[in-house]
Amino acid sequence: MGSVTPSEATLPGNGQKSKPDAPRGNSSELFTPLKIGNGTLTLSHRIILAPLTRNRGVPLNNTTPNRVWYPGSLIIKHYVQRTTPGGLLVTEGIPPNLVGNGMPGVPGLFREEQVKGWKEVVDAVHAKGGYIYAQLWNAGRASIPQHTGMPTISASATPYVDGECYPYPPPGESTQVKYEDFPPTQLSVDGIKEQISDYIKAAKAAVEQCGFDGIEIHGGNGYLPEQFLSSNINTRTDAYGGSPEKRCTFLLELMSALKEEIGENKLALRLSPFGMYNQARGTQRLETWGYLCRELKARMQLSYVHFIEPRYEQVYSLEEKEKYLESWGFPDIDLKLFRDIFGDTPFISAGGWNDKNCWGVLEEGTYDALAIGRLFLSTPDMIERLKKGLPLNQYDRSRFYGPFPEPEIGYTDYPTYEEAEKAGGKILIE
Repeated sequence: MGSVTPSEATLPGNGQKSKPDAPRGNSSELFTPLKIGNGTLTLSHRIILAPLTRNRGVPLNNTTPNRVWYPGSLIIKHYVQRTTPGGLLVTEGIPPNLVGNGMPGVPGLFREEQVKGWKEVVDAVHAKGGYIYAQLWNAGRASIPQHTGMPTISASATPYVDGECYPYPPPGESTQVKYEDFPPTQLSVDGIKEQISDYIKAAKAAVEQCGFDGIEIHGGNGYLPEQFLSSNINTRTDAYGGSPEKRCTFLLELMSALKEEIGENKLALRLSPFGMYNQARGTQRLETWGYLCRELKARMQLSYVHFIEPRYEQVYSLEEKEKYLESWGFPDIDLKLFRDIFGDTPFISAGGWNDKNCWGVLEEGTYDALAIGRLFLSTPDMIERLKKGLPLNQYDRSRFYGPFPEPEIGYTDYPTYEEAEKAGGKILIE
């Protein structure tokens, strides 16, 4: 049966091991309904397509540099392939403005052509009976001015350290550059309000013009909201920094404004309280994120919350991440404390889940759903395969981040189980 997922030991880890006696297939709680949006939407199962930046947007201009991309037919196909009746998809991170776009090939939601393209995506997903949330993503300092054509922004003018490079050469060049050579500009109070305004415009376009079922704010992975939350990045001494509570001000103001504009039933949030991506290496983790979550729960009833597992890390192995957690005094940390804060708000966990360790997790009661990304990318019929106990396709990491001359490869050409069988057990990506 072609290439299938590797052994559990070699999969990106979150510290969760398989439970041999757990219910599997249709008998698992993964395949029971779940209400989100404060009861306005009922999902038919609890496996969510996690956000996946794959840089497959179509350039708006054929000039160099092009700075704006929109979703074309290939992106529509990608989401439709992974749509199931009553299933929830969360889009790749969608920049709400030009300065917030951290990578080439990422379709935003601040131009008319982009709104039209995302509406076609939503319509196609809805036609197949699925639901889809737009994840709004502002990269903040995780960009370079050559990419956006304007200075990068952040909570403070704190540069990267250790010589980390931006993953793409600047437009028209062939060599990568270091982030630290292009430090961000600290947002003024007026600049903060402008960023919140752009989020609002994009959120309203998403739900009112494109027809998205809701929006998810990307508040993790070292992007702009987490840059405000992180003490090593946010060195402000005004209302937006200087203490755990003040470092939460930006995100609380953003979420409150979005609640007023689109309603809490259509509003969700993703957080990574223990993440280290994009050099988010702040202290006072429990104080900061604990305060943030208690305030959010007191102020609004979100559609759902979406947390990244403490031991899952994009830039470190499971063993390396566990050593960091131990050094912080968190050797046994989990997400239960945040679940306790949010109570009856649907709670989604992401990071390191696969067809081996997903069983029996929801039955333990901490999580309501699991978000899976890379294996859902490589296995468009993953929901059906999990129900039937069939192996999943192996993903090709080298095809994750475009743009590519042949963008369909490693994106929309992964076979279903039936297609692989017809091809003699051979899949398209080896």
